[in-house]
Amino acid sequence: MRYGIYIPPCNAYASARTVADLARDAEAAGWEGLFIWDHVVMDWPDAVGDTWVTLTAVAMSTTRIRFGPTVTPIPRRHPWKLARETAALDQLSGGRLTLAVGLGVFPHETLNEPNDPKLRAEMLDEGLEVLTGLWSGESFSFHGRHYTVENATFLPRPAQQPRIPIWCGGFWPSKAPFRRAARYDGVFPLGKNETGHLSPEDFRDLIAYIKQYRTADAPFDVVCMSGTPGDDPAKARDMVAAYDKAGVTWWLEGINPWRFGWPDRFGGFHAPWPMQAMRERVLQGPHRI
Repeated sequence: MRYGIYIPPCNAYASARTVADLARDAEAAGWEGLFIWDHVVMDWPDAVGDTWVTLTAVAMSTTRIRFGPTVTPIPRRHPWKLARETAALDQLSGGRLTLAVGLGVFPHETLNEPNDPKLRAEMLDEGLEVLTGLWSGESFSFHGRHYTVENATFLPRPAQQPRIPIWCGGFWPSKAPFRRAARYDGVFPLGKNETGHLSPEDFRDLIAYIKQYRTADAPFDVVCMSGTPGDDPAKARDMVAAYDKAGVTWWLEGINPWRFGWPDRFGGFHAPWPMQAMRERVLQGPHRI
């Protein structure tokens, strides 16, 4: 099991400098990753940071931890621009970037974009082909319904070979995202409920489903996003152990204001974030099994 933190780049965390400082704290406390939401606007009035500027600050402020967006909606971004950004960031960090991708399904965020999920799924699949083709550093062409590339060669390649790891997001028990994930390097699943929570049994089921479609022998990451009590290591270890036994390989500790007493976002978004409590949980570090 590997352990990371998972934060929303909003409010005080809209500052790339603040997140970079948090990343240094996380690395010193023994966390192995820092992952951030990738949004351009939220459904409540708040500051929102730019994902790639923030991750660049994280790369420059740390030496060991992995980092990345969870998740980047490729239908929102030109895949050739994303290819340039990710390759440059992977080179800058010495090969520590993980790219998690998805559709981008929130209605408030479809700014001048198609909002048909099936159409966005087509764009995601084509975008992944373009992205991985351009990462190769070889002359690449692609002719799809949504994207066309003619004899493009992108250098430098990413530092990681054969490619930057790709995690695919999805809401279990929908099946299509998990068939997509089987073709890549990992899965970042959420549940179709108010909290997005998945049980260990849910993870066993979705892992078994992915295995039906997976053909590669390479390692495959299964990511759980949840929260453990920082002041009760025994309870935290028991929680994580159940997911480890189910096959989870990454535990992402949610460092968000709702866990630490912030009012409901639709009724209390003017209240300040509980930054000290959130930072304290990071400094407590992971409770390893």
